[in-house]
Amino acid sequence: MASATCVPLQLFVGQGHKYSRTSFSLPFLPNGGRRGFRKIRVLSAATTDISTSTVLVTGAGGRTGQIVYKKLKERSEQYVARGLVRTQESKEKVGGADDVFIGDIRDAGSIVPAIEGIDSLIILTSAVPKMKPDFDPSKGGRPEFYFEDGAFPEQVDWIGQKNQIDAAKAAGVKQIVLVGSMGGTDLNNPLNSLGNGNILVWKRKAEQYLADSGIPYTIIRAGGLQDKDGGVRELIVGKDDEILKTETRTIARADVAEVCIQALQFEEAKFKAFDLASKPEGTGSPTKDFKSLFSQITTRF
Repeated sequence: MASATCVPLQLFVGQGHKYSRTSFSLPFLPNGGRRGFRKIRVLSAATTDISTSTVLVTGAGGRTGQIVYKKLKERSEQYVARGLVRTQESKEKVGGADDVFIGDIRDAGSIVPAIEGIDSLIILTSAVPKMKPDFDPSKGGRPEFYFEDGAFPEQVDWIGQKNQIDAAKAAGVKQIVLVGSMGGTDLNNPLNSLGNGNILVWKRKAEQYLADSGIPYTIIRAGGLQDKDGGVRELIVGKDDEILKTETRTIARADVAEVCIQALQFEEAKFKAFDLASKPEGTGSPTKDFKSLFSQITTRF
C-alpha cells in the first residue's frame, strides 16, 4: 500500500465582502491512489458582515440624540445602533426597543452594559437648565434659570462624560465622538452664567480629558442648535470660537447628527476638535463631501 503524504491546501473563507485565507493539509496518495483527494473546492458564505460596527448614542432621548439614533437605525447595513437614556419614559420616546439601555451617566456602573461590545461612542449628554417658574415676561427683564440638585454641569458634563470615556476606554472602543458647544474659550460667555453652572467650563474640561485619553476622538463644538431640516446648507468648520464673531453661528440639529455619523467613516475626522455652523439656506452649496470637510480641520483641541 502506498504511503500517504500531506498536501497543503488553502481555504478562502468569506467574511462579508472580504475573504480570509486558511491553510491546512489533507492526505494524498501518489500514483493516483483513490483514497486521497486531487482537488478540493470549498465555498463558504459568511452570515455576518464584519464591516458592520456597533455604535452607542448616549443622550439618545434628547432632541439631537434622537436624530442620531434614528439615522443609525436607517443605516443598518453599516451600523448596529444602541441608545442610552436615563428613564423608561425617555426609552419609550425613542421607540422602546431592546437596543435602548437605561442608565445614569453619573453612576459609572450603570452604563457598563450599554458600552460593552460597542465599536464607537457618540456622546450627546448635557446638563439642561430649567427656567424658574415665577418668570413673568409681561414685566420685562430676563428669565432666570436653575439646575436641579445633582444635575449641575459639574455632575453631568464633567463627571458623567468622564465616566463614559473611562468605560469606553476599558471596553476597547475605537472612537468617541463628543458633541459640545462653541463659546468655551470665553469664561464670560452668557451660557456660563445660566444657573451659575459654568456649563462651558465643565464641557471644556471633559473635552480635554477625552483628548488626553489616547482614544481616537472627534470633538464637535456646535453653534446654536435649530430644529430644521438637514442636508440643505453648506457647513462651516472653525476653531477657537472664531465663528461666533460672524453672522453664521447656528446649525440644524439634523446636520450635527449627520456630522457625528460621518465622523465615524473618515480617518480625517480622528484626533480633531472643531467648531461647527452652517451658512443660511440658499447660500453656498449643501455639504456632501464630508471627507473634504474634515480635511479642512487642523486643530487637535
